[in-house]
Amino acid sequence: MQSKISVVVGFDQREAVAYHVFCQSVIEKSSTPIQFLPLAENNLREYKEVHTDGSNKFIYSRFLTPFLMNYLGWAIFADGDMVCQTDISELWALRDESKAVMVVKHDYKTKASKKYLGNKNENYPRKNWSSLILWNCAHPSNKLLSPEFIQNQPGSYLHRFSWLTDDLIGELPIEWNWLAIEYPENPGAKLIHYTLGTPCFKDYAMESMSHHWKKVYDRSAEGFD
Repeated sequence: MQSKISVVVGFDQREAVAYHVFCQSVIEKSSTPIQFLPLAENNLREYKEVHTDGSNKFIYSRFLTPFLMNYLGWAIFADGDMVCQTDISELWALRDESKAVMVVKHDYKTKASKKYLGNKNENYPRKNWSSLILWNCAHPSNKLLSPEFIQNQPGSYLHRFSWLTDDLIGELPIEWNWLAIEYPENPGAKLIHYTLGTPCFKDYAMESMSHHWKKVYDRSAEGFD
């Protein structure tokens, strides 16, 4: 039985503050020891990013999570542009050993053609399913997710979990990946995802639900001039 929760977090230097704010939000709410692993490109010695598309530096490396966990136990992957509003142990408690992954199964069309840093924001099947993943790292179906395998797969294959049959993709409550701006304001959201742009970018500093992010940022910066 795992005595701590492993959280793999997307890291992109262009919005490094988002990573730290997300970790702060998890730490201050958690009742269980947390182990963070940032998906910083320069730290991934076994993996070389060869894909040329994508809006952030961890768009493909997130699928390394089972490999990084030595295909043992469970782990959470989360995009860095998020804020956790409750004890992440509640998410951890939703683990289902019969599933290879568990995700929020969004079914929506985006309101915006562009997102942060001018990146194109397209609609596609299973959009944002892979932005929060509860991984069963030990599941046999995930053992093919080696660095070499991931390097050779297109984004459409990976982000749609095409190596799995649908019955192995468990469903999480939508409150665990609530899309700010795309969805209405929700005070009951357990994890807010600023998918169009983290409030650290001036274009998104005043957008829907941004005040939740700013409050965590202020708490994380306390004690500094």
